[in-house]
Amino acid sequence: MTKLIQRYLLVWLSLLSLAAYYWPQTGISFDPWVHTSQLPYLIIVTMFGVGWMLPIDEIKKVASRWPTIIGGTLTQFLVMPMLALGIGIAFGLQGDMLVGVILVGCVPGAMASNVLTIVSKGNASYSVSLTSLATLLSPIAVPTMLAISASFVDASTLEVLEGANDDSGSVYLTSGIKLLKWVVIPVIAGFLMGRLLPQYEQQAKVIGSNVANLAILLIIATVVGASREKLATLPLLVFICLLLINIFGYLGGFTGGTLMKLPHPMKRALTLEVGMQNAGLGATLATELFTSPDSLVSIAPAFYTFFCMFTGTILAWYWSSKHVQESSDESVDEAQPA
Repeated sequence: MTKLIQRYLLVWLSLLSLAAYYWPQTGISFDPWVHTSQLPYLIIVTMFGVGWMLPIDEIKKVASRWPTIIGGTLTQFLVMPMLALGIGIAFGLQGDMLVGVILVGCVPGAMASNVLTIVSKGNASYSVSLTSLATLLSPIAVPTMLAISASFVDASTLEVLEGANDDSGSVYLTSGIKLLKWVVIPVIAGFLMGRLLPQYEQQAKVIGSNVANLAILLIIATVVGASREKLATLPLLVFICLLLINIFGYLGGFTGGTLMKLPHPMKRALTLEVGMQNAGLGATLATELFTSPDSLVSIAPAFYTFFCMFTGTILAWYWSSKHVQESSDESVDEAQPA
C-alpha cells in the first residue's frame, strides 16, 4: 500500500482534489470536504508518526556533520522566503494572494522530498536530517520570516497579516505557538515513543508513511473543497508565481549545495529539499490564522503542492537515469561534506 500511495501520490492528489471540487454536483447533501477544523489534527498525527519513524542514527548524524545540515537549513529558510516575496511583489500580487505566496516560502521542506531524494539517487540521510531540523525550527523560523516579509509588503497585504484571527495580538507569535503544538511537540513525543517501543519500529515506518501521505491528500483536498467557489476567480498570475518559486527554489538549492562544495548526492537532496515545501502545513496554518469566509490565503499553499510534486517527480526521474559522480553506496547514503 505504501508504494502504491507514494508512487502515484500526484495522481491521488489530483483525483481527490477533483472529487472535492465537484462534490456538490453529485447531489449528496453531506459535504466531507469543507470541514477545515480537522486539519490541525491531521498535522499532529502526521508529525507524531514522523517522530516515531526518525532513527536515532539521524540525530547522531546531525551532530557529526552539523555544518552541512545547518548550511542546508539556512539555504532553505533564506532562499524560499526571498523568492516568494520577490516574485510575488514583482508580479503585482497583493492582499490574500501575496500572503499565501509568502507563506509558501516560509514553511519548512516537505517530507515528500525524502522519498524523491531516494528516487533521484541522492543522499537520503542528509535529506531526512534537513527536513527534521527545518521542521523542529519552524516555530521560530516561520514567524520570523513572516515578520521580515511584512516589512516589505503593501498596506493591503499588511492589513491581511495584522487582521489574522489570533488571541495574542500578534500573528507571528500565534503562528509560532501553533507550530510548536502541531509540529515540535508531536515529533518529540513520537520520537520518544519510538525509543520506548523499539520492537514496533518496522510497523511504525509503514503506518507512519501511509498516514503522512493520506494526511497530505486530505489536507489539500479539504482546502480545495472549502475554497471551490473562489477558485474560479483566481488569476492565472498566481499559478505562474507558484511555478516560478518552485523552479527557482530548485536552482537555489543546487546553487547552495555547490557553494558549500557538497558531494553530488547531497546537492540533489538539498535541491529537492529547498524546492519542495510543506505546503500542507502552510495550508493548515492559513486556515487556522485567516478564518474569514472570504479568505484566499490557504489556496496558494494548497496548489503549490501540485507544482512541487509534479516538478519534483520529473526532476527525481531525470536524476535517477543519470550516473551519480560518487559511485559507492556510501556516497549516496552516507556522504560526508567535501
